[in-house]
Amino acid sequence: MTPPLTDIEAVLREHGPMLSRIAGSYESEPARRDDLLQEISVAVWRALPSWRGEASLRTFAARVAHNRAIDHLGREKRARGDELHDVHEDPDASPLHHALAHQRRKDLLAAVRALPLGQRQVVVLALEGFSQREISDTLSLEENTVTQRLSRARRQLQSVLAGEP
Repeated sequence: MTPPLTDIEAVLREHGPMLSRIAGSYESEPARRDDLLQEISVAVWRALPSWRGEASLRTFAARVAHNRAIDHLGREKRARGDELHDVHEDPDASPLHHALAHQRRKDLLAAVRALPLGQRQVVVLALEGFSQREISDTLSLEENTVTQRLSRARRQLQSVLAGEP
């Protein structure tokens, strides 16, 4: 069920975790990430009246978030970092398992942040479960361009995460 256009609380309740992860892919420092998330939330609220349902609300919110994050980067000129998101691992797993999982998330986020902006955008949306068509719609790119950027990004991420130069 799609929330009413004026109900920003429902939109943020449904899509807030995704928006938070998008903000986290651009800013690693918690205070800066929170500032960016607040900017994104306000931007989504302001943009809601222009949503006409041509794309899903999820796609619309992701597009607004990425546009706001790009504006933010333009002002800030730096991304730094660690911490992917607040997903808690299996509570029955060993502390070593938790530490290794945390390190893998940290390494992945650092590698994603190091990607060129165009690749980073498609990877973040792919990690959010967007289809290539949805990514294409969200970023106003040809689907073939999305495929190429994802392919290049995957190769680069595999290389970086494998410890290759």
